[in-house]
Amino acid sequence: MSETISEARGGNALTKFLRNKRVLNVISIVLFLAIWDLIVVVGGSAMMPRPIEVVTELIHMFQSKLAGYTLLMHTWISFRRVMIAFLLAALIGIPLGVLMGFNKTANAIVRPIFEFFKPMPPIAWISIAILWFGIGETSKVFIIFIGALVPLILNSYNGIRLVDPELYDCIRNLGASYWQEHWQVTAPSCIPAIFAGLQIALSTSWTCVVAAELVGAREGLGFVINQGMRIDNTAMCIAGMLTICLVSFLTSFALSMIERGLCPWTRHTGI
Repeated sequence: MSETISEARGGNALTKFLRNKRVLNVISIVLFLAIWDLIVVVGGSAMMPRPIEVVTELIHMFQSKLAGYTLLMHTWISFRRVMIAFLLAALIGIPLGVLMGFNKTANAIVRPIFEFFKPMPPIAWISIAILWFGIGETSKVFIIFIGALVPLILNSYNGIRLVDPELYDCIRNLGASYWQEHWQVTAPSCIPAIFAGLQIALSTSWTCVVAAELVGAREGLGFVINQGMRIDNTAMCIAGMLTICLVSFLTSFALSMIERGLCPWTRHTGI
């Protein structure tokens, strides 16, 4: 009887362990790497490196310089470009979206222009950016800025417009002033939508920085990927891609932590 109970407890403990989110994350990564390695070994493709070869290339790039910069320095340069463009887009996009949500006149003026340019991909601006600003820092920041601006305006606008009108009626019945309405109703209702826009804008910024650095750049992670393609070094390309994934994940995680601190009332289901 005791052996049966012990076995049942052991089975429940194993089931609980395997259902743990962190454990499943680790198992998923290990399986992915194992399948990747198996495909390369069985397929025998010379153009697809094994995971250990990518790790070796990463270590080599951290220790040696490519075009005068180590991988850490290339990462910092791309990170700086993303942060400058992202912050500029936030400083312009969020107030503009909020203004469109509050003011019908501003919405009538800005929305037609916004809707016209909204479907245009940021990559389409590369040629114009080079013509306007050359191949220096300004053109790269401009391309990233364009990519980050659209989701910030859109989510800020929707965050204001989708506030439940009944909440305003309730707080007015309690005798709240105009500023209390917006502080106690508008802000808590729209901030989560604005943070969702910030997350999308941040992800888009890292996508755009690669495109911006593929043209006329001598530094940055986009340049690393492009250089790996030129010298037929797939491991270098994948190393650059993985670095972008890691830094993008860390910046997104940091933004999520800020959101948790500012919006403790929202439900968080991320990693």
